[in-house]
Amino acid sequence: MLVTLDKDFTDVRAYPPAEHAGMIVLRPRDQRVASLTEVVRRLLPVLDAEPVAGHLWVVDERRVRIRR
Repeated sequence: MLVTLDKDFTDVRAYPPAEHAGMIVLRPRDQRVASLTEVVRRLLPVLDAEPVAGHLWVVDERRVRIRR
């Protein structure tokens, strides 16, 4: 699985989710530690409930979006 801050990976035409082990794109409002921590806290509970492989996850402070 790839975890990145690079929003280019949200382009499903260039990086089809089904062809990868899973991608998680973190989208904090800025790259300060506090903002990143908030996004990761949003992500962790969902990791237990949903598969990552073959999916694109986009995570910000308000939600986790999963594209299958």
